[in-house]
Amino acid sequence: MTMGTLAVLINSTQQNWLPERWKARFDAVCGDRRVVLLPDAGLDPAEVHYAAVWKPVPGDLGAFPNLRAIFNLGAGVDALMADKSLPEVPLVRVAVPDLTNRMTEYVVLHVLMHHRQELYLRQSQREKRWEPRYQWPASAITVGVMGLGTLGADAADVLRRLGFRVAGWSRSPRTIDGVECFHGTAGMDAFLRATNILVSLLPLTSDTHGILNRDVFAKLNRSSPLGAPVLINAGRGGLQNEADILACLDDGTLGAASLDVFVQEPQPKDSRFWTHPKVVLTPHNAADTDADAISAYVAEQIARFEAGGKLENVVDRARGY
Repeated sequence: MTMGTLAVLINSTQQNWLPERWKARFDAVCGDRRVVLLPDAGLDPAEVHYAAVWKPVPGDLGAFPNLRAIFNLGAGVDALMADKSLPEVPLVRVAVPDLTNRMTEYVVLHVLMHHRQELYLRQSQREKRWEPRYQWPASAITVGVMGLGTLGADAADVLRRLGFRVAGWSRSPRTIDGVECFHGTAGMDAFLRATNILVSLLPLTSDTHGILNRDVFAKLNRSSPLGAPVLINAGRGGLQNEADILACLDDGTLGAASLDVFVQEPQPKDSRFWTHPKVVLTPHNAADTDADAISAYVAEQIARFEAGGKLENVVDRARGY
């Protein structure tokens, strides 16, 4: 197999996603392989064998007749999967320890934030009130993790080691030491009834779209020292019914929420999520992709593939992840 050109196609102006930064990293790790940053008016589309992408415009990847593989530079592939013109070549998702560690950091940070009553304490600071409340132990709280893939399993394990009771839910059966695992439609209600802090790390598929809704929130456990349960969504924006989240925060069905992802990003200036006193909003940076780690991962995958090996972490298009 001949050495093919790698095209880098990144649709972003955010500092952490500057296309030029990614191009420089791929140049550094790809050796003699040609790396081009799209758009490039002088490029012969037939030269491109591989594409490293983030939020490409639908139809852009159909321009390359000899494409052999697409590497998605972020964790979620739902936007790519929605492109009906996407070439029928392997679609590879990111799976590196750096990404897993960053997501676990986020989940643990926000679980601890709600467990240790940080919203109340920061409000007390602003109001200059010295009124500490009783602080319960981690063992009094059950954290329920929806999605037990690489990211969810790691977060669940770390939370368990911190002393939380941990439950997990996935579409198919999973076994994780020290974690009570539920699966499928039959296991959902029992999982929710056990959960005080709900962490969503699910992929976005036709089955999971809008799954974080009032029906789910109403089934969460309310008997812990937290009282009303808490939602943490670091998965995909399309998982959540945002009107339901706001209504449930207002009426007490939910006690608080940490949200890293939204249907519309960035959120409009008039969105209530910016100012709601029970919401911690973060700008889709729970597990920022590290250009150094990911570019090396892509370069190694391509080199192995051209040597006759198999690509790893290829998306099952029928399942959507």
